[in-house]
Formats: sequence, structure tokens, C-alpha cells
Amino acid sequence: MLARTVTHALVGLDARRVEVEAHLQRGLPAFAIVGLADRACQEAKERVRSGIASAELEWPLRRITVNLAPAELRKEGSGFDLPIALAVLAASRQVPADALVGHAAVGELALDGRLRPVGGVLAAAEGARQAGLTRLLCAAACAAEAALAGIEPVPLHHLAEAVDYLRGDWVPPPVEKVSLNGSHPEPAGPDLADVRGQERARRALELAATGGHNLLLGGPPGTGKTMLARRLPGILPRLPPDEALEITRIHSVAGLLSPERPLVRVPPFRAPHHTASVSAIVGGGPNPRPGEASLAHHGVLFLDELAEFPRNALEALRQPLEDGAISIARVGGRIVFPARFQLVATMNLCPCGARGDPAAECSCSAARLAAYRDKLSRALLDRFDLVVTVPRPRARELEAGPGEASEAVRERVAVARERASAEPLRRSKQANDLLIRAVERLPLSARGRARVARVARTAALLAGADEVGAEHVAEALSYRSPTELGTP
Repeated sequence: MLARTVTHALVGLDARRVEVEAHLQRGLPAFAIVGLADRACQEAKERVRSGIASAELEWPLRRITVNLAPAELRKEGSGFDLPIALAVLAASRQVPADALVGHAAVGELALDGRLRPVGGVLAAAEGARQAGLTRLLCAAACAAEAALAGIEPVPLHHLAEAVDYLRGDWVPPPVEKVSLNGSHPEPAGPDLADVRGQERARRALELAATGGHNLLLGGPPGTGKTMLARRLPGILPRLPPDEALEITRIHSVAGLLSPERPLVRVPPFRAPHHTASVSAIVGGGPNPRPGEASLAHHGVLFLDELAEFPRNALEALRQPLEDGAISIARVGGRIVFPARFQLVATMNLCPCGARGDPAAECSCSAARLAAYRDKLSRALLDRFDLVVTVPRPRARELEAGPGEASEAVRERVAVARERASAEPLRRSKQANDLLIRAVERLPLSARGRARVARVARTAALLAGADEVGAEHVAEALSYRSPTELGTP
């Protein structure tokens, strides 16, 4: 007796079709899973056996062989539990095998037969839709996520519900679909009104939000660098539907979605600790998974205490900062993860942190200071569009009232972005002349020149100007001055 179900295995962010074949034959009772299954998948034998018993169904006393085809594709995770259980039940004729036609299945079984959510359901649903399947059996907690792919989900709380559905004894409730264009309230984050003073840094933050520029904040400890950086998401506009769906797919594979919020509507903000490994930041592993750079796709990657990160991890970010993608090559193939993120970082100006603080005396020797700065390559620093020193705020600034709120800044940013997509801005002759003189007199690379031009355009958009003027280029050049970080 042979029966088949369809599921999907994840390869990077893509779902590959997997046929789960269950074969029952005479012999001593045994249960084997073949087809290059990892340990979590092999342990499905115990979960499936207990789940079928808990659903008050009969465990076939036969020699059971489950094959996950194609056999050369590695299968990982517990999402194969449900399709394995359904294939075994169909092979033992406890559910009609023809009822599985047109269906895919994914989900983890608890020992009492309940269905638990797994990561990558959105990718699996997209794979099922592209293969011409019409329905996806999954845990009820993942049903709204699966519906985003345009397939009809069958929400299940228990294995017994799946059996009743396939027998025709139960009709699943409709799943409320999440609108890609709808506006839903999001949790309020840190507000820019909490920041006192720091007008130059606030201006740089607004420029960064408008143009998607990379930003480096330097200065003594306690001046508000991290506080400013963590308020950047509050002034970023909401995501368009196509970007929201793309980010949701990445977070689904990483297992970061919650049933309450199946769609990521706001730009992600990822802040890994400085002890993170290269694989944790750019992705990798035996079966590559997205790293922090990909989880920050269309959002912000925040590196606090930049100089404390391993140099090889920082250098690994240079290529995705230019290409917007990370290519990971393994013996078994090559996987590309999207990584078009905005890099925001903070750092002290010296190892002891006193440099730049008039109230403290720096104790760092020239050799120690040089070693500290050597942690950051010139190529990496050249990729920051905006470099700002955050000084210690004065007492009267700390006693002043709240600053401008994030909501007001976000509205200006949204208007400027709409202008950027609607009309091109040309540079005036004075702006071009100033840019030419800057390239001749300043240590400005070709990449640096292009980034200055981008920041100048952003400044003109925020000002509502009809063209990029010399004052906009001058402002952009002021953010690339080497003296910003105390370097000669």
C-alpha cells in the first residue's frame, strides 16, 4: 500500500517541492524515514506515532517506509511531521488518498496531536501555488501567513481535524486575509522628541531616513549616539506592499513572525551585539540561513560600538552595501539572500572614550589610537554617506523642553520621498563647480563623490527646491569631513 503527500523543503529563501511517499508492507513492525532527512526530521517518527494515537486513530502494525523525494535534496526541520502523518494514514486507508490531490501540507506535530507553527510557511505556500496546488494544510497559527501567498489555507489545530477534513466530515472556517494595502496601527517606538539638542545629528538622521543613506555617529560615551540611532525607525515611512511581502518571506524563513502580526509592515531594525560572528551577520551555516544583514532588508542594520565588531565581519558587509545582496557559496550550490539595508553605526573616538569630551582627558597613546582606528578599513568608512560627531550636550539643552516629534519628521520624509520618485532634480552650475573643486582639493574617492551628490539631492528634496544648489552640496560635503571623527 502506497500513498503520497506534497510538502516543501527550504533552500535558502526558496521552497523546493518534496513528495512524501509512505509504503506499508508485511513484516515485523518498523518505521524508517529515508531521503536525506536531518535529525529533527528523523525524530518525526516518534511525534507522528504519538500524534496518530492521540487522535484516536490506528497505528498500522506493518513495516512502514517513508521516502522524502528527491532523495538528493537535504530536508531539515519539523515541518515534515504533518505530511508524513497524512501519508501514513492514507497508505493505511484511514483517509482517502485521492482527497490529498491538490493539497500541500506543512506543520509540526505535538505528542498530543496538536499542530504547531513552523518557519517558512509563506515560502511553502508560494511554492505550492506555483506548482498548481490549491490548498495548504497548516497550523491555524500560520494560516494568515499562508494566505498572503494567494493560496487557500486549511487552518488546523489538531491532527484529528485534518482527518475529518479529508474524510469530508468537517469544513474549516474561513481565514481572514491580511490586506497588503491596509493601514494597521503599529506599536509605538522611541520618539525623536526625547532627544534634547543635537540639532546637527537630528538633521543627519532626517537626511538618512529620506535618502536611505548610511550614517556613522561618533563621539564620547553618553552623548546620545545610540539614543538617536534607535529613533531612526520612527521617522521611516511604512513599507510598500511588494517590499512588505519580501521582508515577510525572509522573516518567515527565520521563524520570526508572530501569529498576531503575520505581515511585516514597518522597516525592520536589527541590532546585533558586537560579539556576533560573520555567519550571524551575513548569513551562512551548513544549510545557509539569512543573517542580520538580510533580516534588515529594506530596513536598518544598526551596529552599536562599530569598532568592537570583528574586522572580518565588518569587511563582509562591504559587498552587500554595494550590491544589495549576499551570495553564499557551498559545495552543494550557491544561495543569494537579499540584503539592501541601511547601515547605521555608532562608535567612540578612541578606546578610552574620552577623546572629544572637554570634561575628560584622553589617556590613549598614539599607537593605541592607531590600532583602534585600524579596526575600520578606509573602504568601509568610504561607504558611509553621513559621518557626524555627537558632542556632549550643554546643560541648558538638557533642561529644554521636548524636541520635534518623530511623526512630524516622518511626514516630511514621506513628502520628500514622493518628490524623489515623481520628479528628477538637476544640479545647478554653482553646485557642479563646487563639487568639482571638492574632488580636486579633498581626499574624495569616486564613490565618495557619488555619495556626496546623493546626499545633496536629498537635502534639496527636503528643502522643496527645484534644483540641487551649491548650499546643498556644501551641506553634503560637511558630513564627509575627516575632522568629524577627530582624524587629521
